[in-house]
Amino acid sequence: MTRQTISETKLRKLLELNDKLKEQLEISRIPISEASRSLIEFCETNQDMMVPSVWGNRNPDPFAEPTAGCGCLIM
Repeated sequence: MTRQTISETKLRKLLELNDKLKEQLEISRIPISEASRSLIEFCETNQDMMVPSVWGNRNPDPFAEPTAGCGCLIM
């Protein structure tokens, strides 16, 4: 490869990187405090069956295996 070809390749890569960085600048952003507040509000208002310690055991666990009798296992 000649020097000019190598330089053109480097220039093309730099221009592509510059375009990608410009695209990232256009992405809308919000402050961390607002994102945290939104996440906390979501977690407080939406029940997650995988975290019974937060929501209490109001309903039986839909993911638990049913037990028959006392549920003891003999090894």
